[in-house]
Amino acid sequence: MNDAPPPGVPRDVFEEVFALLTPDRLLRDPRATGEGVTVCVIDSGVERAVLESRSQQRGQEIYPIEGGIFTAARPEPLAYEGHQSTPHGTTVADILLTLAPRIRLYSADVFGSQGSCEVEVVMQALRWAIDVWKCKVINLSLGVPEHRLQQVQRRYQFLRAIEDAYYKDVLLFAAAHNEHPLTRSYPASFAPPLLSVDKHLFDDPLQCAYELREPIEFLAHGRGYLGPFASEPATSWAAPHLAGIAARILSLRPDLKPFEIKTILYWMFRDRPRG
Repeated sequence: MNDAPPPGVPRDVFEEVFALLTPDRLLRDPRATGEGVTVCVIDSGVERAVLESRSQQRGQEIYPIEGGIFTAARPEPLAYEGHQSTPHGTTVADILLTLAPRIRLYSADVFGSQGSCEVEVVMQALRWAIDVWKCKVINLSLGVPEHRLQQVQRRYQFLRAIEDAYYKDVLLFAAAHNEHPLTRSYPASFAPPLLSVDKHLFDDPLQCAYELREPIEFLAHGRGYLGPFASEPATSWAAPHLAGIAARILSLRPDLKPFEIKTILYWMFRDRPRG
């Protein structure tokens, strides 16, 4: 697709600006490392020693990983001692650190020893990540099936928590449902205030695509690099890929708002083939 004006007709200011929004210009910038960006992974915890070792193998230095374990029994998190509840969260965190190694990473374990989580615990972790840890980016590679939000008040409270992130300039990335594409999964279905992500296999993990299919807007690389299920394509791995891309952009311009990041991703990838 060629949007260049005819010879002799000048570009308008928007065409000039958007011509600069290219993946190579932004994402390959040597400063695009995630430096200065605080990211929270709301998931099943992360194994700190494994991620530190992985970073050393790549010749990278990461900031100390902090976090907490969230439960329904208390408003504040339990102490994080550097361990995961299941490998899922470590795979997610590894993707983020692979793409943006200089982020400051927080782990919000919402599963703990019980092996499952409730919507209220996810909302509790969201509020803590926003108000206490002051995170700019939050990754939610988990979903709440629609049938668990049948109660209108419960769904409304969850939506308000998502909107609160948006109004506080926090970028929230949510994975679409993997197994039942005809069944809505939340919070990804709350699409406008967040970035909803489905999976696709790209040749370059720094590539994504804008492909609006209600209520999902973006496609990102759907394979991980660590863990027993990382090679299986999944939206759980796609969401942190897109979050990592955003962290690279934010390290160049940290004051960008969620709608600005969404616009930049749209303009960079709207016409690109999916690999």
